[in-house]
Amino acid sequence: MDTKKYRLIVRAVELNSLTLAGQELGLTQSGASRALAELEKELGFALLTRSRGGVRPTANGNLVLPTIRTILAAEEKLEQISSGILGIEKGVISVGTFTSVAVHWLPGIIKEFERLHPGIEFRLFSGDYSDVSAWLSDGTVEVGFVSDIVPPKCAYSPLRDDRLMLILPKDHPYAQYRRLSLSYVENEDFITLNENSDQDTRRAFAAAGIRPNVKFTTKDDYAIISMVEKGIGISIMPELLLRGHLDKIAAIPLDPPLKRNVGIALAPGASPAAKSFADTVKNWLRRGN
Repeated sequence: MDTKKYRLIVRAVELNSLTLAGQELGLTQSGASRALAELEKELGFALLTRSRGGVRPTANGNLVLPTIRTILAAEEKLEQISSGILGIEKGVISVGTFTSVAVHWLPGIIKEFERLHPGIEFRLFSGDYSDVSAWLSDGTVEVGFVSDIVPPKCAYSPLRDDRLMLILPKDHPYAQYRRLSLSYVENEDFITLNENSDQDTRRAFAAAGIRPNVKFTTKDDYAIISMVEKGIGISIMPELLLRGHLDKIAAIPLDPPLKRNVGIALAPGASPAAKSFADTVKNWLRRGN
């Protein structure tokens, strides 16, 4: 089966550009447009709409994209199994992750994995918890770092608990405290991530019956750190994310302690390479990284 047209559609949606997707696959702009037209003719309906802002899947396109991704994942898995039988390792692993893991874990993990499996390539997708869950569900990625949102049928392994810390400006009156109650947040301007990105903190507030005085909301973790540093407000963030930034802000443990659970999930039918990657992640963390 020639799946190049399928790969073109998927990459066009991921890159928001049919032209860039075509370039990745060695197609000219006219060649990519022709391949799209041929596939749409075969299926009998339009897959993409194009505008100045890029490309978007049509309603029918959204219906068939999960199946197209399943076909491509099966092709990738077949290639990896065949290569393994022949004693050759090659293929592509698609990985979904969120900021703190992408910055502080992935570089070391990928370096370790490439040492063991030099023929494997990576395609990385970075978003928030809900993004990674959606990517695992629709086949965009076959392995994802997750917190508590694990899609059904995914194989999940816990990796590490990560403390949630109250972050304050360095010159804040409470910056030298050893611990602070979550209720303290009610008296301060609070900066938070978007709802889909900050479910750990929101659950903690709900359980304690606390309503923070939210002044600013963003999807950018490091924008929050910068705003806290400038004295615009306070926030709560995972300890892993704060590595390398504690010279700019004060990070105080909460009392009682709060944490998030970081784990790794494999989509159903994950390839041998993806399973090897998950094993490498566990071994890398087990060594105290």
